[in-house]
Amino acid sequence: MNYLILGNGPAGVIAAETLRKADPQSSITMIGGEPEPPYSRMAIPYLLEGNIDETGTYLRKTADHFDRLRITNRVAMATAVDPVAKQVSLSDATTASYDKLLIATGSHPIRPPISGIDLPNVHTCWTLADARAIAKLAKPGKRVVQVGAGFIGCIILEALAKNGVDLTVVELGDRMVPRMMTPKAGAMIKDWVQSKGVRVVTSAKVERIDAANQADGSILDSVKSLFTGQQAAEASDLMQVTLSTGETLECDLVIMSAGVKPNIEFLKGSGIQMGQGILTNASMQSSDPNIFAAGDVAEAPDLFNQAPMVSAIQPNAADQGRIAALNMASKTSLHRGVLAINVLDTLGLISSSFGQWEGVEGGSGVELAEPDRHRYLSLQFQGDVLVGATSIGLTQHVGVLRGLIQGQTPLGDWRETLMNDPLKIMDAYLACAQKPQVLHA
Repeated sequence: MNYLILGNGPAGVIAAETLRKADPQSSITMIGGEPEPPYSRMAIPYLLEGNIDETGTYLRKTADHFDRLRITNRVAMATAVDPVAKQVSLSDATTASYDKLLIATGSHPIRPPISGIDLPNVHTCWTLADARAIAKLAKPGKRVVQVGAGFIGCIILEALAKNGVDLTVVELGDRMVPRMMTPKAGAMIKDWVQSKGVRVVTSAKVERIDAANQADGSILDSVKSLFTGQQAAEASDLMQVTLSTGETLECDLVIMSAGVKPNIEFLKGSGIQMGQGILTNASMQSSDPNIFAAGDVAEAPDLFNQAPMVSAIQPNAADQGRIAALNMASKTSLHRGVLAINVLDTLGLISSSFGQWEGVEGGSGVELAEPDRHRYLSLQFQGDVLVGATSIGLTQHVGVLRGLIQGQTPLGDWRETLMNDPLKIMDAYLACAQKPQVLHA
């Protein structure tokens, strides 16, 4: 069997390793678009903080790991897929054939249509190349504007703050992390971040980014007159960010963190059914029986209602990659359903959200907010089943919340108890999810 994997992130790597175990004699080729060994994008903030070097981001730590498994690595980008010919066209003007294909091409940062977004010191933070460019500029005291305060943005924010930059975060939503936090929870995270010296501007968007000499030549001239040589050259790279509020921000670096989109452009004309990503069933199989998808690029059935859902998180990518590989090797395995999982450490404040954290139609919910103690808990129910939760500062409950939601555990009378006191969630878990099994003779 000839297996071809497009993408060498967590989904692709785990799929390749799973295929090797499931089909020892097969041919496995993994194609990635970057020259570095397979690495984790989620490790890049730790690289920026200086906690690890580039090798610390690598998914596998031994240089001959894939050679020993007889997994071929190639560097190229897919440009087209022909399901009839079972062939993929690549950016190096070659083609690759397959019997079974896994598309695990991940996602790419959204670049909003902002004037000036292509200036030299405007960067996304998605690749090792991005990290190298940011590391050169994000020095202590430098003024940085970060656009976006979502999940990825908050991870980047922490790395920048620890580097000692003068940081302003601009978020279009009315709160921080609006796609994983309730209004009260997002506001609490904003207050916490600002107490740590990071300015956060919500309900605002960037209208334009100008080089300082284009925005106001007199400002640049006055700054440059104070310096010579390298300092004057650095002054020439200053930028001015104009917000929808009318405020302007001068900075040395702009980081775009406005979300991500699945990498599916190359599939146009392939006939593969797509929505936001590649539509799959619980086997991670696409509309073509020989093509599978996993990770950020896959739109798989949701845990609760089986509606198609993209979940761009690394644990989900790893799980889907393993399941796709088993089914590619004709070893049946089904995904239980995509569950939204977000656990975030923002300058020491732990927050999390799971499942349908915004609540469901006809459901019930309870909210506990203690801003002075930096604690928050929201529980959302459908009948007597916990279907969503949001928490801040309550780390002991994280595993319990996920377990109850993912297990779709009936709570019975405990639902009413939790509606009156949500902090009894651990008691409810022990009573309902950990019932001892009765052994019958």
